[in-house]
Amino acid sequence: MTQMQDPVAPQAVRLMDKPNWVYLLREFETLYRHGSNGGSVAIRSHRKRVRDRLSAVLTRNPEILSRERAQKPVTAHFARALDLGERGGMQGMARALREVRTALTWEYGYDKVPRGLSQKYAYCEILGPNGPVMAGDLVLGFVLFAPKTTYPQHSHHEIEESYISVAGAWSENNGAVYAPGSLILNRPDHEHRITTGEREPVLLAYAWTGPPERLANPGMKLTMGRKPKG
Repeated sequence: MTQMQDPVAPQAVRLMDKPNWVYLLREFETLYRHGSNGGSVAIRSHRKRVRDRLSAVLTRNPEILSRERAQKPVTAHFARALDLGERGGMQGMARALREVRTALTWEYGYDKVPRGLSQKYAYCEILGPNGPVMAGDLVLGFVLFAPKTTYPQHSHHEIEESYISVAGAWSENNGAVYAPGSLILNRPDHEHRITTGEREPVLLAYAWTGPPERLANPGMKLTMGRKPKG
């Protein structure tokens, strides 16, 4: 009589099993460790929170969640954005991102997205409660904008957010033009609007810190029909 063997459960895939994801996260770590804080105490503190939490994730070697690849109309501009990033000072980040481009899940994050915006914007989470690299107290990802885009006024309750430009030129609340390498910090509940230039796409790396329950369910809402403050 043949003895039946128990099926072997598939082994979880861990971060260190996927070198391209490790290299991408180390690009984030480099930016948040060695980038300038411009003399800002708030930015210096934010940088430390991000890199401390990221360091803990790398040490923990978490499971990598398998997510279905998804694209959006704006990802037609992704190759161009990566080309721009590889030409400038953010080439390390752009090249590392290129290596995982076929595994990215691009999404909107809103229940209802204006039709015009749905053609010009999307983001992908790299690390966070929704993976693919699992973490509870930090979110890292990228947001992509087409040329001539206005991302409407919005804010994030209890979430502190930073953007680092990878490619393209853009403005926030019409206050200045930010080039690749620039870091912008948005404190919790700070309303902000993003506008991109006329000729090239914009690719931003972002980091969110905040309570784990809020990061898992950020409740993103657009503040339509209001002018930005400042």
